[in-house]
Order: sequence, then structure tokens, then C-alpha cells
Amino acid sequence: MPQPTRVALVLLVLALPACTFVKMAPGAKQVQVLATAPTGCQARGEVEVSVTHKVGFYERDDMRVRDELELLARNEAPGLSANRISPLGPPRDGSQRWALWRCN
Repeated sequence: MPQPTRVALVLLVLALPACTFVKMAPGAKQVQVLATAPTGCQARGEVEVSVTHKVGFYERDDMRVRDELELLARNEAPGLSANRISPLGPPRDGSQRWALWRCN
């Protein structure tokens, strides 16, 4: 393989994990993200979401991974009639658990 082609292929592989592939699902826009569990709300369950955080030796940007995990959790909330989510802990290896809540 010629050198310019090899360089282009490597750059493409490195740039791909930086792309955001997670899209907002219908209803997820109305879901609020809380830092901690709310009071006076009905627990609707828990969900664990995950994204690719590492490709080979390349680690994706931590903030982008966190944003995608939050978006995935928001996408799950409407399916359980939840309108709030709160993290149950920090992200670890591209995964994170979230609590889902229904608040008036």
C-alpha cells in the first residue's frame, strides 16, 4: 500500500471514534438530567448504558463519552414513563448506570 494511502487510512481510523453516533430518540428531549436522586418522585427503574470508549490504544475524549452515555440514558427514559434521570455512579470503561424517575 502506498505511503499516502496508509496515512489516510490511519487518520480515518483515528477520527472515526471521535464521531458521535448516538442520536436523540423521540421523547428524550423532555427528560431532565439531575445530579442526584430527586425527592418526591416515583422510581421507574435503572438502566445501564455503554459506548465505545477505547479503540485499540486510542481513548476517546472523556467528555464526549459522558455526553453519549447521558444521551443513551435519556433515550431509555420515555420507554419506562420516566421524565428525569440521575447517575448512580461515574462512568467506568464506557458504561454507566442511571436511575430513572417520574416526577410531577
